[in-house]
Amino acid sequence: MKKTMKEFKEFIAKGNVIDMAVGVIIGGAFGKIVTSLVNDILMPLLGLLTGGADFSTKKIVLSPAVIEGGEVIKEEGAILYGAFIQNIIDFLLVALCIFFFVKAIAKMKDKLAKKEEEKPEEKKPTSEELLTEIRDLLKEKN
Repeated sequence: MKKTMKEFKEFIAKGNVIDMAVGVIIGGAFGKIVTSLVNDILMPLLGLLTGGADFSTKKIVLSPAVIEGGEVIKEEGAILYGAFIQNIIDFLLVALCIFFFVKAIAKMKDKLAKKEEEKPEEKKPTSEELLTEIRDLLKEKN
């Protein structure tokens, strides 16, 4: 049991697991932003093109709801193609945003790599050079 707990602690402490957890949390928050963009900005504009209707409510009713005395006896059966199209647009926007984000990070990494390449590497003195320097310093002292 102790060995398993130790392995679990090592697994959790690895950078990849923590990075993944941060990515999932940020991805969830980012998804809300993109969903809001789609639902609150793009779909109303698309609704204008379709005659001012709320696009997310577009559907094909297969069987109407049965209501007796104000109580729903049978739910409506419908194909919610508007919601489906909205989800496709949502997915495409998320994918597009992630694409540009990854592309920007890659560019930044390339710039940093070029800066590292441009830096002149300091030449480390050899043992002989160090010994020669020490000898010269000792000569100057005497």
